Order: sequence, then C-alpha cells, then structure tokens
Amino acid sequence: MRATSSVIVGRDSEIGLLGRALDGAARGSGSAVFLVGEAGIGKSRLAGECAFRAYGLDMPVLRGRATSTGLVVPFRPLAEALSSRFRAAGTPDDAELLPYRPALASLVPEWRGGAAPGFPDSLIELAEALLRLLSVLGRERGCVILLEDLHDADTETVAVVEYLVDNVAGLPVLLVATLRPDPGPALDLAHAAELRGTAAARELGPLGDEAVRDMIAACLETGRGEVPQAAHRLLSERAGGNPYVLEVLLADLLDTGRLGRTDEGWRLAERFDPTVPTGIVRSWARRLARLDEPVRTLLLTAATLGGRFSVSVLKDVTGFDDRSLFAHLRSASEAGIITPDGAAYDQYTFRHVLTAEALRATLPPAEQAALARQAAEVLEGPGEAGRELSDEARQLVAALRLAAGDEAAAARQLELVGRHMLAAGAAGSAVVLLERARKLAAEDGRDAVTVSLAVAQAQSGQLDTARALLDDLAPVSAGSPAAEARAEALVEVAWVATMAEQREEALSLTRAARALLGPAPLPVHEAALAVVEGHLTLLPGHAGREDPTEAERSRTREDLAETERSARRAALIAEEHRTPVVACRAWQLLALLSRERGFGEADACLERMLAVSEEHRLPVWRAEALVRLGANAFMRTGEAARLETARSAARELGSLALLQHIDGMLAMQAVLGGRWERATEIVEQSVEASVRVRNHAAHRYLLLVRATSAAHQGRSRERDQALTRLRRAGGEESMLVPLQRGLCQAMGALMEEDRERALAELDASLAWERAHPSFFYLSGRYGLRPLLRVLSGADDRAAYRETLASPGAALAWNRVFLGMADAVLLGREKDRAGALRAVRATGEAARAFPQAWHLALRLTAEAALADGWGEPVAWLRTAEEYFYGAGVQPVAAACRAALRQAGVTVSQRRGGRERIPAGLREVGVTPREHEVFVLLAERPGNQEIARRLHISPRTVEKHLASLLAKTGRADRAALCALSAESAEQD
Repeated sequence: MRATSSVIVGRDSEIGLLGRALDGAARGSGSAVFLVGEAGIGKSRLAGECAFRAYGLDMPVLRGRATSTGLVVPFRPLAEALSSRFRAAGTPDDAELLPYRPALASLVPEWRGGAAPGFPDSLIELAEALLRLLSVLGRERGCVILLEDLHDADTETVAVVEYLVDNVAGLPVLLVATLRPDPGPALDLAHAAELRGTAAARELGPLGDEAVRDMIAACLETGRGEVPQAAHRLLSERAGGNPYVLEVLLADLLDTGRLGRTDEGWRLAERFDPTVPTGIVRSWARRLARLDEPVRTLLLTAATLGGRFSVSVLKDVTGFDDRSLFAHLRSASEAGIITPDGAAYDQYTFRHVLTAEALRATLPPAEQAALARQAAEVLEGPGEAGRELSDEARQLVAALRLAAGDEAAAARQLELVGRHMLAAGAAGSAVVLLERARKLAAEDGRDAVTVSLAVAQAQSGQLDTARALLDDLAPVSAGSPAAEARAEALVEVAWVATMAEQREEALSLTRAARALLGPAPLPVHEAALAVVEGHLTLLPGHAGREDPTEAERSRTREDLAETERSARRAALIAEEHRTPVVACRAWQLLALLSRERGFGEADACLERMLAVSEEHRLPVWRAEALVRLGANAFMRTGEAARLETARSAARELGSLALLQHIDGMLAMQAVLGGRWERATEIVEQSVEASVRVRNHAAHRYLLLVRATSAAHQGRSRERDQALTRLRRAGGEESMLVPLQRGLCQAMGALMEEDRERALAELDASLAWERAHPSFFYLSGRYGLRPLLRVLSGADDRAAYRETLASPGAALAWNRVFLGMADAVLLGREKDRAGALRAVRATGEAARAFPQAWHLALRLTAEAALADGWGEPVAWLRTAEEYFYGAGVQPVAAACRAALRQAGVTVSQRRGGRERIPAGLREVGVTPREHEVFVLLAERPGNQEIARRLHISPRTVEKHLASLLAKTGRADRAALCALSAESAEQD
C-alpha cells in the first residue's frame, strides 16, 4: 500500500513566503528564494506547491532539476526548465528576443538554426539572455522558474543562477531553487545572496511531533485524533521528522500488516517481530523482497545507474526485450518507486534520490561492485557500429568504474570528457571533471591531467590557481614531449592573462614556457609564443615614461617593427601547421601594427584572418574579423554598413560582448554624424547591460560615447558626469585616454569657445600617445589639432605635409579639419582661388559630419576675414544657423559676434522660447536670460559667462538681476541651485 501525504504540513511560514513572492512577481517585483534542507525534508513538495499556485494564477512555470548521478552536464537544469515550458507552449517569437536567441541556443534546440549545440562564450551573456527571456515570458502575469537539487548542478548553472538572483529585482520573475546543505558553490551562493539582500534563504528543519501526527493522518486519510499513539511515537522516533523517511516507514508498517484498520479504527500491532526494520535501508529490503524477481533486477540495476536513468541504457544493461522492459517499468511505477521523468521522454527517475541510495545499500558491497562493473562493460562495448560515447555516457561509465573499484579507468573517462568540454568552451565544468580525474588518476597519468586542468582554470578566470598547478608539477627535461605539453599550457594561460591585461603575469608565463621549450623550440611553439608576446607590447605600461626622449621613442619603434616581423612569421607558420587559432591571433595583431602604413594593409590582414576563421569554422574569430573590418571602414568613410554586417554576425553567434562593442562604435558614429538622439538610444540600451555582463571594455567605450555626445552638444554638466563614471570604470588606465582628451574634452572646450583649453587637451592626448603604442586615429592628432595650430600660426605648410603623410589623415572625420587647414594655408599664401576650392571640396566630403563641418566653417571664417579670401560672412551665417538650431549657444553667439566685427548687421535671435522650461516661461524669462540661466549650473563668474556668450559683463549683470527678480530667488547661490536642479530634470 502507498502511504503518501496529499497535503503539506508544518511548512506554513515557507508557503507564506512563496505566496508573497508569487504576488510580487505578478506585480513586476521579482525575487529569489532558496529552500535548503536534507534529502527528504520536503523541498520538492514546497516547489511543487509553488508551481501549483502559479498555474492557478495562469503564470508560466519553468521547472528543471540537476542530475543526482554525479554527471556534469552544463546547463542541464536550465535546459530542462525551458523545455518544460516550450514543449507545451512553443517558443516565444517576440522581436526583442532576436539578439538573444543565439546565446540561448545551447538551451533551446529550436533556436540553433541547424547548428550543432555548443556552449556560450560567456556565461554572463547567457545569463543576461535568459533574464531577458524570463522577463518576456512574465510580462503579462509574471513567471516562475523552479530549479531543484541545485547542489548537484554544474558550475556554469550556478554562475547563471547567481546572475539571475542578483538582477531579478524589478522584473516579473520568481526564481525558486532547492538544495541540500552540503558545502559547495550552490550553498555558498544561497548564503551570500541572503547576506547581500538579493534572495531569501529558508532552511527546512525536521517536522515537530504535532506535524508528524498531521502527516500520518493525511497519509492514512483519517483524522489526527484517529492516529494510534503507538504508531505516532514509533514513527516520530524512527523518521526523525523527515517526511520522506516517515512515508517509507509508514508504508512498511502498512505492507507488513503491523498497522491496519479495524472496526474500531487504525491499530498498531501490540506484539511484532523484534527484527522490525529500524532504518530506511531495511525497510526497502523488505519491500524489494515482495516484488517479482525481474522487477527487483530492474530496480537494482536502475539504482546502480543513479537516481535518474535512461530506458535505452537500462535495456542494454539488463538485456530485457522491449515488452518485458516496459512491463517491469510499469510495475515499479505502480508500486510508487519510480516515475517517468517529464523533462525527457527516455528518462525515468526514482521518486526520491534516497530511494536509489537505499536500494543500492540493500546489496552487499561485492555485489554492488559486480553489478557496476557489468553495467560499465555493457556501455563501453561495441554497441552500434561506429558509436561514440557521449560525454554524459562517459561520465556514467566513470561513476560505474569507480563503484567497481577501478579508479584509473574512471579517471581516463573523466579526463576525456573534461578535455572535450574545455575545447567546447565549458571551462567551469571542465575544471570539475578534471579535478576529479586528477584525484583518481594513476601516478604516471596525473601530470597530463594537471596540465589540462591548469588551462581550464585559466579559462574560467582562475589565473592564480592555474599558475600554482603548473608550478607544482615535477620538473621535466627541457625539450622533452612532457615539457612541450606543459609549455603549450603555459602559453594558453599567458594568452588569458594578456587578454585580462595582466602584463607581468603573462610575461612570467611566457618566460617559463621558453625555458621548457629550450633554446630551439619547434616553429609552431615559437609562433604561439611570438603572438602572445606581440600582443603584450601593445598593453599600457609597456612603454614606460610619460615623456620619453627621442631615443626612447626610436627604440619603441624598433621594438614594434620587430614585433610585426615576428607576428608575420607566426601567422605563416601557424597556417602551415594548421593551428588556426594562433594564425587568427597573429593576423589580428598584424592588422593593428600595419595601420601605421595605412588602412589598406591593415584590412588585408583582417581579410586573411576572416578567411582562416571561415576555413576552419571558428565563428568567434570570424565575428572578430568582421568587427575590425567594419571599424576600419567606418573610420575611413564614416559609413557604418560593414559594422552592421559585423553586428549581424555577432548576433548569429550569440555574443553579447561583441554586440555591445559594435553598438558602442555605432553610437560613436552617430555622435560624429550629429545624430545625438540615436547615439543616446544605443548607449542607453547597452551601457547598463555591459556592466551586468562584466564587459568592462565595452562599458568604458559606451561611457566615453555618452560623454562625447554631451560634449559635442555643449552640455558640460552631462559630459562631466559621464567622465566621472568613466574614470571610476578605469577609463584613465585604458587605451581610451587619447579619445577622451581629444574627441571628447577638446571638442567640448570648443563648444564653449575655449580654444586655449581645447589645445591643452589635444596636447595632453598627443603626449599620452607618444608614451604608449596607440592605434586610435580620431583623437585630434591628425585633424583638429593641426587646424587649430595652423589658425594660431604655430604650424606651417611643412608641419601640415607631415600630418598629411600619416595614415590617420586618410580618415573621413580628420579630412574635414585637414581640408580646412589646407584652405587657411592657401589663403595665407595668397592663393585665394585655391583656398576657396579647398573649402568647397572639403564641404563635399564632409556631408556625413555636419557638426565637424560647421565648426570648421566657424573656425576658418575668421582666418578668411583676416586674409581676405573666400566667403566668410556666408560661412558664419551658416554656422550660426546650425549651432543655434543645435542649442550650442556659445558657438552661435561667437558666430554673431564675428559677423558684427565684420561690419555685418545681425538681427538678435528672439526665438528659442520653446527651449525654456514652462515654469521659467510663465514668469517671463527671455531666451537670452535663459542662456545665462543654463550656464549658472556650473557656477561660473560673470566674466566667464560674458566670454562664452560673447556679451559684456555689464549685460550679464542685467540678466542676473532680472532672473533674480523673476524667479524670486534670494541670491545668486539660490539661482545657481535652481539652474542645477533644472539641468538634472532635463
């Protein structure tokens, strides 16, 4: 007889917590709940109750469980959870999920597009994609994702769950996870999340005596007063308050007839066999003895395979035909011992993981080992022709070999799976498997496992652990096969350190690799080392002093030339020896180094990188090549077509990191094109997400774009706020310094009509570039700075020609300023017709950059007035109209002042009332007074306001007096505070 409670008892507090969390998710206020407790304590029952209530609220429910067999299957609980929903409801087709489908393809087969399943390049990218998916599913009523037995989950799943827990607040999602209180990543996550307030963790204790009585009554379908006192006392003592154990022991009492219903109600036998089971194992032994022999065989074999088992594997091991197999499965299911697994059609699961453990324990150890050995041999046998064991099957074989006492055989299987997962990108799972293999491996094979483990640790972000593992290995002879294998691992760890900008660590690793390879390494090893060492020369900190001497700069140029020669040899060798990843790394490096000679040569390197990646089916490197080709095309022409192509490739790949990087470049292209609203739209949709996925490089660039956009619009307060965030994100220690000082801050100074500060920023940018290898050409060094220096008389034709010979002069943005510098020089050289032709030619080429063009007109017009050439009045009027319309009042005012100085009558701008906030408009603030009011947020003096608006200090005083009277503010400080408040609201 089955003895199962139809109700949950003793868990009112936890049910209340889950009920409140469900209500919150329905309102769009997400949360996470961890249910922690020993096996059988009732975690799954509470999860089931949560799912039942969610179904009642018509909320989507996604439910997955980690495998209890010890198998490491990346993302299995998450894949099961999504399958449990999509199998019945179908996959969502919302357009906003399109960028995230590739990242989710490893979890959702329908979104793989015919490609083989793989693992995402970034766990955080997958986690962000999953978060977006859950948000869409819960948009109308909220949704619930239930993950059971998280203590058995792979490290990748735990990492994704941590991301969800930390970011689910404010979304219509409830995450519920169950786990045992076993030390490990899952328990650490539950405790840490509770401490930082991002989740609620509830540890389920044993049921009290009264709750035990209630549960017995529910199982017997009787009133609690009808429960025999003796039965209550016996089950309270022996079950220890564990609901599952209580049910098993109660079932044993019912099956043996020691507890039965009489005419007077339920009675426990007064006298019973003194050998009554005193534990769950003996209870199961008694139950097994009452089953038919084939069913017992099936259950014991299934228990040997684990808490969840495959029907096809069970058939192979038992040898039952289909008819007999399914008949025995039905019998075991009807007995309440196993149940079909809803997450997979070929899977069954024991009703509780303790059931499988108890069944195995009924066998003597020797018989357990023999049964495990037999199962392993069947799985490893020839089977179908050409069949290759899956990773999951190999792990099962390893578990069976270990149960049979063959540790070395288990280690070999785990090592194979670990290396495969490492190659597929699942570094966290590879670490777990290779650590197990290392502990079990025979002495002569342990070092090889350790080398693979070190690479896995590095790729999972544990560089220190990786280095320690390699350093602890026994010495080997330089040049030996073992030394070569170890050196290859050191190079891979060094590459990871280089990409993390840990320069000293990477150098140390490459030196150690060279020592192992000896004085004459094989060409393929030399190539791999040369590429890593070449990338290291480009990291900040390589060049040393901030103000290098000419001799030091000469040595730097020689070093870069030698680096390029080594990289070119490495690329050719890597292609010859068919090591395509090394070849792609080399061509990527060459594309950067060859920019000094022009973008055509750089593009040729990237095209070769693209060809290698496509030939060897390396999608990540293909996307990288497309991104860099797109970036070069954008800089040369100002067009973004190839960047959009690269974005499509990154989206197909599912790389959020690449997408955010491309979005940053597209946003910067919008800024340079004067499409500031579009730039803001792109930045806002990516900047916070880049923080969540820890894409620090893209995050810094997006912040720079935000600051640059504000600077180009003359919004100094917004610019400074964005620059503050950029500094906090490490911007001043990154390669972005030249762009920050030149493209952002120098342009911002010009929007405030402060040429002296603009030149100072450009000089600071140039000084940084001279002290560090730099391949950014939009910093002003090759465009804006030469124009300003020509206008001031600091640069002549010779200096202009020197700039014109550089690759940076070919970029579309820079050509706007260089073309006007040429015009100014031609005007001074009395070639008035040539100067005018230069202006007109520049205007034709500058259509993509309206702000740069109008700024160049404003700057050049004064020189044209002074030297008597061109159409300076028309240029100033054009520039004034543009900057007035753009809301950049200091430049518009400067254009009007220059026109007046030229003797041209200029009507005062009386429009612009639409830009004045309603509250100020209502009290009669004029457009000119509003211009003064806006500047007050920065608390400048009267002289500064006068200079920026090209009016007299006396006029500023009049406007301030009027503003004080109209706004009712007591003094200037209060008026400045009001201006700052208004700027915040804007």
